Amino acid sequence: MMACRGAGCSGFAPVSQDTARFAMLALLILLYLLCGAAVFSALEQPKEKQAKARWMQRFEHFSQKHNLSRSDLESFLRHYEEASMAGVRVDGLKARWDFPGALYFVGTVVSTIGFGMTTPATVGGKIFLIFYGLIGCAATILFFNLFLERIITVLAFVLKSCHEVQHRRKGVLPHDGGQGPGSMRQRGEDGLAGWKPSVYCVMLILCVAAIIISCCASAMYSSMEGWGYLDSLYFCFVAFSTIGFGDMVSGQRTSYHSQTLYSLGNFFFILMGACCIYSLFNVISIVIKQVLNWLLKKLEIPCRHCPGRSLRPGRNAVVPGRFRTRVRNISIDTDAVNESETDGRRMSGEMISMRDFLAANKVNLAIMQKQLSETANGHPRPSGSTNRHNEFSGGVGALGIMNNRLAETSVDR
Repeated sequence: MMACRGAGCSGFAPVSQDTARFAMLALLILLYLLCGAAVFSALEQPKEKQAKARWMQRFEHFSQKHNLSRSDLESFLRHYEEASMAGVRVDGLKARWDFPGALYFVGTVVSTIGFGMTTPATVGGKIFLIFYGLIGCAATILFFNLFLERIITVLAFVLKSCHEVQHRRKGVLPHDGGQGPGSMRQRGEDGLAGWKPSVYCVMLILCVAAIIISCCASAMYSSMEGWGYLDSLYFCFVAFSTIGFGDMVSGQRTSYHSQTLYSLGNFFFILMGACCIYSLFNVISIVIKQVLNWLLKKLEIPCRHCPGRSLRPGRNAVVPGRFRTRVRNISIDTDAVNESETDGRRMSGEMISMRDFLAANKVNLAIMQKQLSETANGHPRPSGSTNRHNEFSGGVGALGIMNNRLAETSVDR
């Protein structure tokens, strides 16, 4: 519940900003699913009906030609389907459960791609997969989050350097760094101190990087697997986004030309592609949250206890330009520390700018490193500390959001 801050009003608004955002996102996702289902049904259903009719004709022709009953032929085909699930193919693909095949399988498990062409058939394998995947998937998600932090840090450094060069060309900063009017130099340094790249700029760079990796990987798959280039692009997106349908899987032939080089290239492209797409998804989610905040501002709900007054939007709500107010320009270090201590809800629920995104990752990683250092040195944090960062603190990216929310809940108790 969000308290109304109107004078003379002791009522509460029906829903909070986070609840309204969650409800709107759920509604938009449902609408997105319905639209997607309609489009795919219109595109794919006619081909499905054609394939089914063609198969029935071939089935009847084969049974009549070889004088086989329908039940006997269906029983034989069911046996083949069972063999196919175990990895047996007519065209003789490579073994799936030798060590290289098993290594490829565990890679698809921990990366959450899960192509599905190889699955454990024994009870022991299924039980082991549950525990193995639980730890492996968690570790891989942490790796993706750390990769995201590193790549955004590099992008921020490069873009800030380019921004500084542009300032020097415009004369805002002196070229030698030590001469020039003091006021001009001070204004230029103050402008660069808290500057961070636009989330849209980072999204564009990650999108271009993902496209370049996908195009290069598609060229390799087209040559080595014999796929069409468009089919290769389709496989790249399905694999890099960890959707992993399994209808197309790389590296399944018994032999390839330059097989070792191809295996290394396949591993490299899938790893880098998955990292780039994961990072891109995270940045796009920030943009989606900006859009949700803007929509909530447009659909501002008036307080029922205060006619004529409306709920205050969240402090990070994106509003049209004429309503924006000037905010202080603080470097990421000080801003991260202050907001992590006094405004945990912003860090845990309202990251909409790249500066907040970087600050949250930096603070959570610093807390985690400090806790590990204290534990290793035998000086754990005092149990009576009132600091918000308790046993739930730590983690970066999506893990940081969840841990901060858990920390707030435990402190409230």
